[in-house]
Amino acid sequence: MTDPRRIAASIDTLYPEISRRGIDLSVAEDPINGDWLVTMRHDDRSLSTHLDKDDADACVAVGACAAVGVQIGRFLENYCLSRGVCPA
Repeated sequence: MTDPRRIAASIDTLYPEISRRGIDLSVAEDPINGDWLVTMRHDDRSLSTHLDKDDADACVAVGACAAVGVQIGRFLENYCLSRGVCPA
């Protein structure tokens, strides 16, 4: 099983704008379906998305985190860039 800290580290490495803009990233196992729940938070805003086990393994092994990358882009656009609330 992939370690949630390794998943978070891989995502943060591939998408440095997360930490650069002060967004907190957490990864936890979803007890209902066994997938991973990736959550991004900034101030009172948050967005969570599921990452299935195969995608999580690929993210850690080969740096292929495209599935969660789309959601990161949405979070940045909707909460940071359009409102100007996240540091640049």
